[in-house]
Amino acid sequence: MTHEELEEAVPLYAAGALERSERQALEAHLLSGCVSCHTALKEFQSVAAILPFGLSPSQPPRALKAKIMAARAPAAIAEDAPEKIEPKPSLEPGEWMNHLFPPESAAPTWSFGWAGGVAAVAILAIGGYFAWASSAKNATGTAAVQPLQAASEDQTKKVTALQQQLDERDREIARVKDELHQRTTDSTDLKDQLLQREAELEDLKFQFTARGSVPASREPEDEFAALLRVPNAKTVSLNGSDMAKQASGMLVYDARTKKAWLYAMNLPECPNGTTYQLLAIDDKPVSVGTFHMDSGDTAHLLVSRVPEFSKTKKFAVSLEPSGGRPAPTGPIYLASQS
Repeated sequence: MTHEELEEAVPLYAAGALERSERQALEAHLLSGCVSCHTALKEFQSVAAILPFGLSPSQPPRALKAKIMAARAPAAIAEDAPEKIEPKPSLEPGEWMNHLFPPESAAPTWSFGWAGGVAAVAILAIGGYFAWASSAKNATGTAAVQPLQAASEDQTKKVTALQQQLDERDREIARVKDELHQRTTDSTDLKDQLLQREAELEDLKFQFTARGSVPASREPEDEFAALLRVPNAKTVSLNGSDMAKQASGMLVYDARTKKAWLYAMNLPECPNGTTYQLLAIDDKPVSVGTFHMDSGDTAHLLVSRVPEFSKTKKFAVSLEPSGGRPAPTGPIYLASQS
C-alpha cells in the first residue's frame, strides 16, 4: 500500500473498521516512524472516543430486563459458565499497538454528562453575570444621562428665551431706526421750508428796501452770514489781480432767490468819477451791479440779483466810469478761476 492509501486508512483504524491485513500494514507503517500518520491517528482517536456520545439514546423494551434476569438465573449461570481460560499474551497487532500508541480514553458517560452539566451551569452563570452587569451598566448610564438630558433641555429653554428677547430687541431697534429716519426726514423738510421762508422774507425785505417803503432791519453783513448757513448756497472765491494783489472777494449765490452777495476786501479807493462793477461772464460779460470804495474802506458788501447763475463760467470786478458799462472797459481788480 502507498503512503496516501495508508494515510486514508488512519480514520478507519481509529474507529476499528479495518480488516486484519490492512490493520497490520498500517501498524507496520506506524512503527516505521511516520510522524504525519502518527499525529493523524492521535487526532482521530480523540474524535473516535467521543463518537458514542453523539448517538441519540433509545428506550429499551420494558420486557428486556425481565428476560435478562430470567436468563441469568443461578442454574443457568452454572450451566453456561465457560471453562476458565488462562490469559495469554496478545499477539494481535491491534492490541499490542495500543501499548505503543495508547488511545486517549474517553471519559465515562456519567463523567461527561456531569461535566457538560457543570459547563452548562457555568455558561448560564457567566451569561447571567454579563446580563446583570450590562443591565446595571445600562441603568447607571441611564441614571447619569437623565440629569444631563434635563440640564440640556433647561439650557435649550434658556437659549430659546434669550433668542426671543434678542429678536424682540432687534425689532425694537428696527422700529426706533425707522422712527429716527422719519424724524430726520421731517426735520430736513422743516429746515428746508424754514430756509425757504427766510429766503422769501429776505427777498421781500430787499424789495421793500429798494422801494424805500420799509427801512432795512438787518445789516448786509447779517444777510451775508445768514446766506452762508444755507445748505444749497454756492460760493465762488475771487482773487486780486496785478492791479490789487492784496485784494480778495467772496461771492455767495442762492439759487432759490437768485440773490448774490459779494464781499470785497482790500480794494483800492475809487478815483473820482469811477466805480467798481461786478461782471458775470458767460459767452459775454453781463453787469450784476456796482459798488464804491471810499477812502479808509477795507471791505464792502454788494447785494444784487444774478439771473442764469448756473451758466456763468467766471466772475470779475473791474473799475468802470460812474454808473458802469454793459461791457468792461477798465482794468480787472478781482477775478474768479474759470
